[in-house]
Amino acid sequence: MRSVWRVSDVRAAEAGLMATVPPGTLMQRAAAGLARRCALLLADRGGVYGARVLLLVGSGDNGGDALYAGERLARRGAQVAVLATAPGRAHADGLAALRAAGGRLVDAPPATVDLVLDGIVGIGGTGGLRDAADELVAGLPGLRGRDGGRATVVAVDVPSGVAVDTGDVPTDGTGRPRAVRADVTVAFGALKPALVVGPAAPLAGQVELVDIGLGPWLRGTPALRVTQWSDVRDWWPRTGAASEKYSRGVVGVATGSRTYPGAAVLSVGGALAGPTGLVRYAGGARDEVVRQHPSVIATERVAGAGRVQTWVCGSGLGTDEQAGAELRAVLAAPVPVVLDADALTLLVDGSLADRLRNRDAPIVVTPHDREFARLCGEEPGADRVAAALRLAAWMNATVLLKGDRTVVGTPDGRAYVNPTGSPALATGGTGDVLAGLLGSLLAAGLAPERAAAVAAYLHGLAGREAACGGPVTAPDVATALRTVAAPLL
Repeated sequence: MRSVWRVSDVRAAEAGLMATVPPGTLMQRAAAGLARRCALLLADRGGVYGARVLLLVGSGDNGGDALYAGERLARRGAQVAVLATAPGRAHADGLAALRAAGGRLVDAPPATVDLVLDGIVGIGGTGGLRDAADELVAGLPGLRGRDGGRATVVAVDVPSGVAVDTGDVPTDGTGRPRAVRADVTVAFGALKPALVVGPAAPLAGQVELVDIGLGPWLRGTPALRVTQWSDVRDWWPRTGAASEKYSRGVVGVATGSRTYPGAAVLSVGGALAGPTGLVRYAGGARDEVVRQHPSVIATERVAGAGRVQTWVCGSGLGTDEQAGAELRAVLAAPVPVVLDADALTLLVDGSLADRLRNRDAPIVVTPHDREFARLCGEEPGADRVAAALRLAAWMNATVLLKGDRTVVGTPDGRAYVNPTGSPALATGGTGDVLAGLLGSLLAAGLAPERAAAVAAYLHGLAGREAACGGPVTAPDVATALRTVAAPLL
C-alpha cells in the first residue's frame, strides 16, 4: 500500500530533514525531479530545445521549485517565461537563477506555450485560487504549443487551489473548480490526500512521486492508504491440494425479491467471481438465480439456508415487514455481514441500528452518498475520509463509502482509498455486484478492511474493462469481474 500524509506531517518531516542538510537542498532535489519529468513530456512534443515553457509562480516555496526547474530547462535550450501571480514576491533566488539562465518575466501568457508549470500555491494554500489567479488558470485550456496541440499542464506538488488535506475543491457560481486542472502532478516526498481522494484527485492527472529523502522523517499514522495490485495479489486467499468447497468458504446471499430478481442475480454473480467455494442464496428470486447460476444452493428464507461464513444482505430486498425479518435473521447469525442498499434503509429504524452496534461479528456497510445521508442525517461533505471514519466509529462497522474514489473507513480509525474507480460504474446494479464480491472475500477469511479494499479495487478494474466495449450495464461488470479476478484464482 502507498501511504498518504497530511500537510502537518509533511511539514514536520521537511523540518526534520532540512536540519540535517545544507540550505536549499530539498528545493534543488524537488526541482531536479520536476525538470526531469517536464523534459520527458517535452520529448513527445519536439524536445526540450526550443520548447516554450510558461511558469505560473506564486509567492511561496512552491514557486521556487518551479523557478529552479525552469532554470534547468532553460539551460537545455527551452524558452522559459515567468508569469508571477504575486508580482515582487516570487522566490528571489529562484527568479535570479532563472534569469541568469535566460528566462524572462512576462505580464501575459505568450502566444505559443508547450508546457505550463503550475507553481502558484502549494500545500499551504487554502480557499481556492484568488480571483486574478483563477482568471489566469481559466485560460489555460486555450494555450497551444508548437504542434498546435493544447499546452501540457504540470502541477508542482499539488494542483493549485485544492484543499490538500481533504481533497475538496472550491467552485465558482457556475460549479467550475477554482483550481488548476493538471495533466501531470509531480509530488515531492509524500503523497497528499488531494492527490488520491475527493474531487481534487481527477484534477491531479497522472501523479508521479519524487523521492527527496522525506521517508525516514514521516512518522505517526498516515491520513490514509492507497490500495495497489500487489496488495490485492498478496491478500487474495490461496487454494491448495487439500482445498474443497467448504474450506474455501461459503457465502450466503439474502438479496433480491420477486419484484427485483435482477439484484439477486447480480449479487450472486459478484459472489461467484470471488474466492469462495460455495454460494447459498435465500430470497424471493430463487428460481431466477438458479436458472442463471445453477451451482447456487437456493432457498426462500435465511433461516433455511444452512451454514455460511458470511451473509450479504440488502440489494433489491425491499423494505417491507418480510424484508425486515430477513435482515434481523441475518444480523442474528454469528458471522460477518455485508449490508447494502435496502438493508441500509431498514437500518434507519433505531431498533435495527442498535442491534447492529451490539454485534460481535464484523459488519461492512456499503453506502453511496444518499444512503450515507439517510444513515447520518447529513451529506459526507468536503472531507469524505473523515465522514467514512465518523460513520464507522458510530456503527462499529467497516464503511465502504462508494464514489469515484471509494473510501474504506474502519472503527479504529484507519482509512483506505481505491484508485481504480470508473464513471462506467455509475449505473444501476453495479453496487449489487460489488456487495456479492465483498461477501465472498469475507467468507474466504479476509479481514473486513482488506476485503473491502480488494473488492473496491477489482470492481473498479471491472468497470474499466467493461467500458472498453461501449455503454456499460451491471451484467457487463459482473462478467468483466471474472476476467480481472482470473489471474488471482
